[in-house]
Amino acid sequence: MLKQVRNLTRSYGVPESWTLRVSREQGGYESARKAYAWPAQQIIDEVKKANLRGRGGAGFPAGVKWSFMRPHPTLPAYLVVNADEGEPGTFKDRTIMELDPHRLIEGCMIAARAIGAHAAYIYVRHELHLAKERLWGAIREARDAGLLGENPLGSGWAMDVQVHTGAGAYICGEETALLNSLEGRRGEPRIRPPFPAQAGLFGCPTTVNNVETIASTPTILELGGEAFSRLSDLHHLGDGGCRLFGLSGHVQRPGVYEACIGLTLRDLIYELGGGMLPGTKLLGVIPGGSSCPVLRPEETVDAPDQKSVLHPWHGMSVLDVPIGVDTMRELGTMAGTTCAIVLSDRACPALALQNIMRFYRHESCGQCTPCREGTGWMERIVDKIVAGTATIEELDMLYGIASNVMGNTICAFGEGASMPMLGFLRKFRKELEQHVRTGGKSSTGRLNA
Repeated sequence: MLKQVRNLTRSYGVPESWTLRVSREQGGYESARKAYAWPAQQIIDEVKKANLRGRGGAGFPAGVKWSFMRPHPTLPAYLVVNADEGEPGTFKDRTIMELDPHRLIEGCMIAARAIGAHAAYIYVRHELHLAKERLWGAIREARDAGLLGENPLGSGWAMDVQVHTGAGAYICGEETALLNSLEGRRGEPRIRPPFPAQAGLFGCPTTVNNVETIASTPTILELGGEAFSRLSDLHHLGDGGCRLFGLSGHVQRPGVYEACIGLTLRDLIYELGGGMLPGTKLLGVIPGGSSCPVLRPEETVDAPDQKSVLHPWHGMSVLDVPIGVDTMRELGTMAGTTCAIVLSDRACPALALQNIMRFYRHESCGQCTPCREGTGWMERIVDKIVAGTATIEELDMLYGIASNVMGNTICAFGEGASMPMLGFLRKFRKELEQHVRTGGKSSTGRLNA
């Protein structure tokens, strides 16, 4: 059953929701006050109980990530917030920064206290001008109110937050490329180990978390970790709480919605999103941003093994499986950012794939040969498919190219480009073949060249 809540979004729609006045009216900074009275390990333990999985796409448990940090005898620790929201189809984090920036600042205070840091850097994508303006305004208000500085909330734990503007490179959403960019270097991923918790920003112990992940921590301390976790229908799988779900594409009400984990794609599309556009039917849905393999509504769950995560949904439509890190992974896709892209039966899969491949070819940093050459090769073949000049042999080649990029790059960008390609090849082979055999005529009867 669909369970909507107003934790992250409680201030959305309130006039001047981005101000300190409204934040405090909504209980802002009370969780930070609680955190500053606790030892760091107690904060980490509470976040572990909450089963807070990373909200940026990877889904790694936040409390476990924080526990990797160890005090260094001579080096400071840093918190870095990844606000480089560049995944096509994803637009949830910017709503937090624009509509409730104080929640993010409070989350920074809590997380920094937990990992032993006195400084947080929020790395914001260049294009998000309103988000940067609101964040800087909130930081100034927090400093003036004594919430940041040498003695926030009378705790004696010095704390400051800075906003750093990126240059709009999607690769800088990868945490080590982000750190390079933050240091003023070329935005290229680093070889690991060492991991950021060992040697991150300026060679110091660093934790990098997504905006929504950090912004969830005030709610965790407000409700208690176990209570937060049990908001989710998948808490028994270690996937707790509530989160933001984005929806775009051919639906009647695209937008950002907050709900407890357990929401299904059917709930998201037909209840929150109001259903498909008039006169159209659902062709496919990309569950969590463009890097996630596509699902088709006629697919059903094949999980006869009782040990399978998906066993409770055996035989049901993939649209009726709760959106979670592990459930989507078992379906052969990802929850990602939980921002779904909906394609109607009037969409052309070949054109959609072309859009995706153009993006990944353009955004590859070029450091790894398989990614640099593979993304360009895939784009060129897809361009030929759309133009109607490709051959079946070239269509078949795409499987091999994408498969050989997978697992052969420093970071996950190669997988992010290859997984949607393999997904479209598996789910829309017939439609892509039609382009090849009919000289570029789409399955909807339109000429796409």
